Amino acid sequence: MIVRLGFVAMSLQVENASPSRTMTFANFSKLNDREAGIRKLERIAEENLRSTLRILKHCKASDIQMYRFSSKLIPLATHEDLLDWNPFEALAPAFQEVGEFVQKHGIRVSFHPDHFCVFSTPRPEVLAKSELDLLNHILMLEAMGLDEATKCNIHIGGAYGDKVVAGERFVRQFSSLSPRFKHRITLENDDKTFNVRETLEAAEQVEVPMVLDIHHHSVNAGDISDDELYEHLWPRIVQTWDKERERLGIASTSQLPPKIHASSPKSLSDPRGHADHVEAEPLVQFLRHAARNTEYLDCMLEAKSKDEALMKLIEDLRQLEASAEGIKVLDGGRVEISTD
Repeated sequence: MIVRLGFVAMSLQVENASPSRTMTFANFSKLNDREAGIRKLERIAEENLRSTLRILKHCKASDIQMYRFSSKLIPLATHEDLLDWNPFEALAPAFQEVGEFVQKHGIRVSFHPDHFCVFSTPRPEVLAKSELDLLNHILMLEAMGLDEATKCNIHIGGAYGDKVVAGERFVRQFSSLSPRFKHRITLENDDKTFNVRETLEAAEQVEVPMVLDIHHHSVNAGDISDDELYEHLWPRIVQTWDKERERLGIASTSQLPPKIHASSPKSLSDPRGHADHVEAEPLVQFLRHAARNTEYLDCMLEAKSKDEALMKLIEDLRQLEASAEGIKVLDGGRVEISTD
């Protein structure tokens, strides 16, 4: 099985390249000239996109073929007092340049809207804000010229006192979205509420691919045994991606593989928090099981040390390669894993 590794948003290797520079609405409100303030927001967004492009070039130079965009590329993009502002005309060239680089070099990119993007909510105003937030992410992908193979990853949301009812409400409210929204989504299990089985059932009902977060599963496994995860749930997760490739007319698994998230617990006292780096051996244990029925797999590392964590993991895997069978480091962002 060929595994590609990626990282999230920030680079610790590329200096002065934050893709998340911002301005608070309080500071925006202090400006006497609203139009000048909007132009400043657009300049900040353009700087964020330039930084994103620099990080993507760093990925290319380092053989890293996965990257998650910052959701904060456009400051105040969905603020209720700026809904009359359309930043995309001014930012079109910068977005286009990012999209062209991604497509030219075959880098798999994605977004992960913030935790307040929830479709299980019972509150209409929260649902409306969730749709607005998701629309902003979709508009950014469309401005980059990236098709529906490029996804936004979300969680089901909260239980609101009754997880079964909340899950049903998610399915109902998500299903009412237009195809423009639904076809951009992957669904991920979370670390407190909806476990792998529950998330997979929802993903199957609304017909979107599922992203398995193995750290979230370790702290929110419910009654799911290792045998159920590996023998029953994982093959079904893979099938959600098979169906999505079929819908998009993508013939090769390598072009849109199943995707997982990996991170390590921050500490014994904070098992849900993300550590600076990713422990190699627990990840390899999962990958060996997945390799039984999966040819290609993409793994997003959610570590605090970002690209440095990815590079350290590659070095750790090189050490395992020297002492264990079934691990082969292919380059700075890919490994080959055989079954145990």
